[in-house]
Amino acid sequence: MKIKVEIKRLSHGTDLPFPSYASEGAAGMDVVSAEDVILQPMQRYPVKTGFAISIPKGYEIQVRARSGLALKHGIACPNAPGTIDSDYRGEIKILLINLSNEAFEIKRGDRIAQLILAPVTQAVFYEVTDLDNTERGQNGFGSTGI
Repeated sequence: MKIKVEIKRLSHGTDLPFPSYASEGAAGMDVVSAEDVILQPMQRYPVKTGFAISIPKGYEIQVRARSGLALKHGIACPNAPGTIDSDYRGEIKILLINLSNEAFEIKRGDRIAQLILAPVTQAVFYEVTDLDNTERGQNGFGSTGI
Protein backbone atom coordinates (compact mmCIF):
# COMPACT_ATOMS: atom_id res chain seq x y z
CA MET A 1 0.00 0.00 0.00
CA LYS A 2 1.29 3.45 -0.86
CA ILE A 3 0.16 6.67 0.85
CA LYS A 4 0.71 10.07 -0.76
CA VAL A 5 2.66 12.55 1.36
CA GLU A 6 3.02 16.16 0.23
CA ILE A 7 6.59 17.48 0.41
CA LYS A 8 7.89 21.03 0.08
CA ARG A 9 11.52 21.64 -0.85
CA LEU A 10 13.06 24.51 1.13
CA SER A 11 15.61 26.92 -0.35
CA HIS A 12 18.57 25.18 1.34
CA GLY A 13 17.36 21.78 0.08
CA THR A 14 17.94 22.56 -3.59
CA ASP A 15 19.38 19.60 -5.54
CA LEU A 16 19.01 17.17 -2.63
CA PRO A 17 17.02 13.96 -3.13
CA PHE A 18 13.72 13.54 -1.36
CA PRO A 19 13.48 10.65 1.12
CA SER A 20 13.51 7.38 -0.79
CA TYR A 21 13.52 3.63 -0.31
CA ALA A 22 16.89 1.98 -1.06
CA SER A 23 15.28 -1.32 -2.05
CA GLU A 24 11.87 -2.73 -2.93
CA GLY A 25 11.52 -4.35 0.50
CA ALA A 26 12.80 -1.42 2.56
CA ALA A 27 10.54 -0.26 5.40
CA GLY A 28 12.37 3.02 5.92
CA MET A 29 13.16 5.87 3.56
CA ASP A 30 16.69 7.21 3.63
CA VAL A 31 16.89 10.92 4.39
CA VAL A 32 19.93 13.11 3.74
CA SER A 33 21.50 16.08 5.47
CA ALA A 34 21.03 19.57 4.04
CA GLU A 35 24.05 20.93 5.89
CA ASP A 36 27.64 20.20 6.86
CA VAL A 37 27.98 19.36 10.55
CA ILE A 38 30.73 18.03 12.79
CA LEU A 39 29.27 16.16 15.75
CA GLN A 40 31.62 16.13 18.71
CA PRO A 41 31.57 13.18 21.14
CA MET A 42 28.30 13.16 23.12
CA GLN A 43 26.99 16.17 21.19
CA ARG A 44 23.32 16.28 20.14
CA TYR A 45 22.29 18.27 17.09
CA PRO A 46 19.09 18.69 14.99
CA VAL A 47 20.34 18.21 11.40
CA LYS A 48 18.43 20.11 8.71
CA THR A 49 16.94 18.13 5.80
CA GLY A 50 15.84 20.96 3.50
CA PHE A 51 12.19 19.95 3.30
CA ALA A 52 8.85 20.10 5.09
CA ILE A 53 5.97 17.63 4.71
CA SER A 54 2.25 17.29 5.21
CA ILE A 55 1.65 13.90 6.80
CA PRO A 56 -1.91 12.64 6.25
CA LYS A 57 -4.18 12.66 9.30
CA GLY A 58 -4.08 9.27 11.01
CA TYR A 59 -0.36 8.78 10.30
CA GLU A 60 2.98 9.74 11.79
CA ILE A 61 6.51 9.55 10.51
CA GLN A 62 8.95 7.74 12.76
CA VAL A 63 12.61 8.76 12.68
CA ARG A 64 15.14 5.98 13.19
CA ALA A 65 18.91 5.75 13.14
CA ARG A 66 20.71 4.18 10.20
CA SER A 67 22.14 0.90 11.44
CA GLY A 68 25.47 1.39 9.64
CA LEU A 69 26.07 4.78 11.27
CA ALA A 70 25.16 3.37 14.66
CA LEU A 71 27.41 0.31 14.35
CA LYS A 72 30.43 1.88 12.65
CA HIS A 73 30.41 5.39 14.18
CA GLY A 74 28.12 5.45 17.24
CA ILE A 75 25.70 7.91 15.59
CA ALA A 76 22.17 7.47 16.93
CA CYS A 77 18.83 9.20 17.37
CA PRO A 78 18.58 9.90 21.13
CA ASN A 79 14.78 9.75 21.17
CA ALA A 80 14.46 6.77 18.84
CA PRO A 81 12.10 6.32 17.36
CA GLY A 82 11.35 10.00 17.05
CA THR A 83 7.83 10.98 16.04
CA ILE A 84 6.77 13.63 13.54
CA ASP A 85 3.07 14.38 14.07
CA SER A 86 0.62 14.87 11.22
CA ASP A 87 -0.08 18.49 12.19
CA TYR A 88 3.59 19.63 12.10
CA ARG A 89 4.48 21.76 9.07
CA GLY A 90 8.01 23.00 9.82
CA GLU A 91 11.29 21.76 8.44
CA ILE A 92 12.04 18.14 9.21
CA LYS A 93 15.17 17.96 11.34
CA ILE A 94 16.87 14.77 12.43
CA LEU A 95 18.05 14.79 16.04
CA LEU A 96 21.37 12.92 16.16
CA ILE A 97 23.84 12.17 18.94
CA ASN A 98 27.46 11.08 18.65
CA LEU A 99 27.97 8.29 21.19
CA SER A 100 31.56 7.63 20.12
CA ASN A 101 34.81 9.08 21.42
CA GLU A 102 35.67 10.74 18.11
CA ALA A 103 34.22 13.68 16.20
CA PHE A 104 32.02 12.63 13.27
CA GLU A 105 31.65 14.68 10.10
CA ILE A 106 28.33 14.85 8.28
CA LYS A 107 28.43 16.35 4.81
CA ARG A 108 25.53 17.84 2.89
CA GLY A 109 23.90 14.98 1.00
CA ASP A 110 25.00 12.23 3.43
CA ARG A 111 22.31 9.74 4.44
CA ILE A 112 21.66 10.37 8.14
CA ALA A 113 18.49 8.52 9.17
CA GLN A 114 15.45 6.57 8.06
CA LEU A 115 11.85 7.75 8.01
CA ILE A 116 8.95 5.32 8.39
CA LEU A 117 5.35 6.27 7.64
CA ALA A 118 3.13 4.52 10.21
CA PRO A 119 -0.56 4.55 11.15
CA VAL A 120 -1.51 6.13 14.46
CA THR A 121 -4.00 4.71 16.92
CA GLN A 122 -5.14 7.09 19.64
CA ALA A 123 -6.16 5.81 23.06
CA VAL A 124 -9.23 6.84 25.02
CA PHE A 125 -8.72 6.30 28.75
CA TYR A 126 -11.53 5.54 31.13
CA GLU A 127 -11.21 5.09 34.86
CA VAL A 128 -11.99 1.78 36.56
CA THR A 129 -11.82 0.62 40.17
CA ASP A 130 -9.78 -2.53 39.47
CA LEU A 131 -7.72 -3.92 36.61
CA ASP A 132 -7.89 -7.52 35.41
CA ASN A 133 -5.42 -10.00 36.95
CA THR A 134 -2.50 -11.40 34.97
CA GLU A 135 0.24 -13.91 35.77
CA ARG A 136 2.82 -11.10 35.81
CA GLY A 137 0.72 -8.77 37.91
CA GLN A 138 2.64 -5.80 39.29
CA ASN A 139 6.10 -7.31 38.79
CA GLY A 140 8.13 -4.69 36.95
CA PHE A 141 11.51 -4.27 35.26
CA GLY A 142 13.29 -7.57 34.61
CA SER A 143 10.50 -9.70 36.05
CA THR A 144 9.87 -11.76 32.90
CA GLY A 145 13.32 -13.36 32.74
CA ILE A 146 16.85 -12.82 31.58
